[in-house]
Amino acid sequence: MSNLAVLITGAAGGIGQALVAEFSAAGYRVLAVDCAPLPEVGPGVRYMPVDLARTVADEGYAATVFARVRESLGDRGLAALVNNAAVRILGETAQLSRGDWERTLDVNLLAPFFWTQGLLPELEAAHGCVLNVSSIHARLTKRNFVAYATSKAALSGLTRALAVDLGGRVRVNALEPAAIETPMLRAGFAGNAAGLDQLARFHPSGNMGAPEGLARLARQVVEGDRFLHGAVIGFDGGIAGRLLDPD
Repeated sequence: MSNLAVLITGAAGGIGQALVAEFSAAGYRVLAVDCAPLPEVGPGVRYMPVDLARTVADEGYAATVFARVRESLGDRGLAALVNNAAVRILGETAQLSRGDWERTLDVNLLAPFFWTQGLLPELEAAHGCVLNVSSIHARLTKRNFVAYATSKAALSGLTRALAVDLGGRVRVNALEPAAIETPMLRAGFAGNAAGLDQLARFHPSGNMGAPEGLARLARQVVEGDRFLHGAVIGFDGGIAGRLLDPD
């Protein structure tokens, strides 16, 4: 694997760090992209500070970023682009601003498209693949998640459409995780251990997903058969099939 690279966006978050660790341990050169610095940069990992939203709005900036990616790749093939970065702006329908929508769609939907487009030659040359990290909110959501859920539904749709459009040139798949037990999720339940336990029990599996488990699945998809194409795979503890009615 030493001559292959994987580019991971949103690398500084809980899921991002698990992805970086998984692919690095498997022998890939990892290009870790985020606007925030990585807590730790291990062997075989190169951190690249990038404003994803700006790569959508500013073509000149995007061209510069992609040139840096190519320089960093050198003679390594780009085995995978993992579009993991996301923003989650919550609010009622009456409250969401145009700026909220623009940032949500730029980071969660348009950046995955333009990064796929911008690095298509490198991906195709290496018989590589694109893996989009979508969300259970693409199918099932709740109040105040209008912008986020819409962006993730569109990202899952983009995955299927790109697979058809690119054909056999580059595989494109997506994962739709439910609750993943990251430090950020735990921080949101600070002082509310009962609520955190209830969230776990809502999943038929009786637990939340681990970032490391999601990362292992991501690598399996990246290294999977070429017939695995255009798939949107749930990692949700069975909650996508659960109907919560009053007792």
